[in-house]
Amino acid sequence: MKSKATMRNSIPMILLFPLVCFLSSIISIFCEPNTLGVCNEKEKHALLRFKQALSDPANRLSSWSINEDCCRWEAVRCSNVSGRVVELHLGNPYVDSDNTNFMLGGEISPALLELEFLSCLAFNMYDFGGRPIPSFLGSMGSLRYLDLSFAGFGGVVPHQLGNLSTLRHLDLGYNSGLYVENLDWISHLSFLKYLGLEGVDLHREVHWLESMSMIPSLSKLHLFGCRLDRNMASSLDYANFTSLTFLDLSDNNCNQEIPNWLFNSTSLVALDLSNNQFKGQISESFGQLKDLNYLHLTSNSFHGPIPTSIGNLSSMMTLVLGRNPLINGTLPKSLGLLSNLEYLGVYKTSLTGNISEVHFTTLSKLKDLSIPQTSLSFLVNDNWTPPFQLENLDVDSCKMGPKFPTWLVATPISPLICRKTNERSELVVLDISNNALSGELSDCWMHWPSINHINLGSNNLSGEIPDSMGSLAELKALRLQNNSLHGDIHSSLGNCKVMGLINLSDNKFLGIIPKWIVERKSLMIIHLRSNKFMGGIPSQICQLSSLRVLDLANNNLSGTIPKCLNNISDMAAGSNIEGDFDVLEENINYESYMESLILNIKGRDLEYKKILQYVRMIDLSSNNLSESIPVEIFSLSALQSLNLSHNHLTGMISVEIGGMKYLESLDLSKNNLSGEIPQTMANLTFLDDLNLSYNNLSGRIPSSTQIQTFSPLSFFGNVEICGAPLPKNCPRDEEEEETQSPTGVGENKEFPEISWIYIGMGSGFFVGILGVCVTLFFQRAWRHAYFQFVDDIKDWIYVAIAIKMKWLHQKLGR
Repeated sequence: MKSKATMRNSIPMILLFPLVCFLSSIISIFCEPNTLGVCNEKEKHALLRFKQALSDPANRLSSWSINEDCCRWEAVRCSNVSGRVVELHLGNPYVDSDNTNFMLGGEISPALLELEFLSCLAFNMYDFGGRPIPSFLGSMGSLRYLDLSFAGFGGVVPHQLGNLSTLRHLDLGYNSGLYVENLDWISHLSFLKYLGLEGVDLHREVHWLESMSMIPSLSKLHLFGCRLDRNMASSLDYANFTSLTFLDLSDNNCNQEIPNWLFNSTSLVALDLSNNQFKGQISESFGQLKDLNYLHLTSNSFHGPIPTSIGNLSSMMTLVLGRNPLINGTLPKSLGLLSNLEYLGVYKTSLTGNISEVHFTTLSKLKDLSIPQTSLSFLVNDNWTPPFQLENLDVDSCKMGPKFPTWLVATPISPLICRKTNERSELVVLDISNNALSGELSDCWMHWPSINHINLGSNNLSGEIPDSMGSLAELKALRLQNNSLHGDIHSSLGNCKVMGLINLSDNKFLGIIPKWIVERKSLMIIHLRSNKFMGGIPSQICQLSSLRVLDLANNNLSGTIPKCLNNISDMAAGSNIEGDFDVLEENINYESYMESLILNIKGRDLEYKKILQYVRMIDLSSNNLSESIPVEIFSLSALQSLNLSHNHLTGMISVEIGGMKYLESLDLSKNNLSGEIPQTMANLTFLDDLNLSYNNLSGRIPSSTQIQTFSPLSFFGNVEICGAPLPKNCPRDEEEEETQSPTGVGENKEFPEISWIYIGMGSGFFVGILGVCVTLFFQRAWRHAYFQFVDDIKDWIYVAIAIKMKWLHQKLGR
């Protein structure tokens, strides 16, 4: 009995053993790459024919050799079971590189049709030179993933793609020149989850939305820049997206209210309607989209208040409503319920009213607050402690003063105020300029090591720059302009090794220009005007090869202008007029923070932002500089503005000034310059602002179309200069006038050519009339036709007048 029982127990073990062996072999097959050996020979030769039709300048497909297993080729993936090719990933692996040699091109060979089991095909980041998408791709029935984005395709999208009934992912985005005439075929892709049509022209297809809404599984729909402006109104009356989680309709110039069908798409997680012309009020129906965590409505024409129903969107992480100048009212208190909110952007709107503690009740995850250029005011209790830790704060032109808000004292928002904890902040950009803030800068910047950009300009800050600011090793731009800061500039700032811009203008700083400034080779912009700096301009400044803007005007600087300024290569001959300005721009979330500067050029204060990278200027005006202008400064051929006025400079203007081919503004007024104005100034064809007044210049003003257009005031105060545009003639001109004939044409001294104009007009008229008369005299047929035409005109006029008079007579007779 025992043996029988033992046998019964062993039977399941006997049956289980081969099952375990089978499963082990299956697992090993799936874990090991292609244990069957080489790939299918037919598919190998098909791939080689496909390769022959391509252009491969970087030889990326060098591994595609007849002697190698095609399953081990670059970009080829085979089934671990059958060895058949199932995936081709032929996109450019160097997406962020500017080197186009890594981009494949040429043609797509029909040899791909022999890859019967191919389920994934990616041609993204190609360069097919505007060729159309091959229609035979619609015959590759096993495809589940097709990526043709950024591939340089053009022409009409082939309707044969509708035959790919098992397709889950289709991306045709960012192909310049692709367009669609009819989208009925898209509804046949019933399993499609991802559809990318960014930049594909859909304006010919009126019923695009109806076709797309018939795809029940569609989850992500990208329609950025598809020119939907012409057919949006007729297409948005109906739609039923039951699975849609992501919708991008940005950059389509849509000029209407938000369609109601959007609010029925309750599965939406992300919605981007930015850069359109959507109008009307932002609907309260947005509160129905409970799963929405990303809403981007910037750059539209919405008006009215922000709906209070926004507070229902408990999943919201990113809310961007900026650049809608007609959005008004107050910030709804329901925003304080968005406990997952990380980014809030309501910049460049007409919002007014106060921001209180209620607006931030549960915003513990808030990292980025962007509300510049609004009329919002912070009104919170002194003992309030915010629940968040910001990484970026931009409240430019908001109302936070007159005293610096005490609620910042206890929170990691501003590096101005010391923190109560030892935590380190991740704040990157701090811009609270143009507020009415007052007080001194606290000495605790060491807690803010991630800061790259600081703008505290145009406030009422006082005191000195604290020593701890030198601990900001990542600081790229420091703007403290237009305050009441004073004292020396602390040498600790020399530790900011990557600083590209320093703007301390319009303060009360004194002492000599710090040595570390003129030795910081990363500096592109030095703006120290309107302070009380004294001493000379350090010659080490010539080592700053990347310098583009040097403004030391309106100080007490003395001595000479350094003779080595020609070593500043970004201003000198042969330099790149654009250059690299990325160091002064920061990409934060969905906005780009770009440094700006107010410069006095051509006598006007103008703000330079987007074009700041193109500016090249030197302004040393209103100082006590002496001796001659070094000839080396005229070697800076990329310079656009040079202002040395209101100094004590002497000597002559060098003829080398003619080499400054990009110079637009030149001001050498109110100095003691002497000698003649160089004739080479006639070569300055870009010059449109010139001031040489109040010097001791002499001789003739150079003759050129450019210089003679300037006002006489540009030369006023130089007693011994003459010639146009001044009314004073030079002696040689007076001698020539005396030798001219006192009669005839010569009598018109101011405009001698006018008489010849009249003579030419008269003779031309006489010759024309004579030609007509002679022709009619000798051509009998022409003469009869001409007089017949005159008679017909006379009869027509007579009849027209008679009819009109009769009508008028009847009218008056009534």
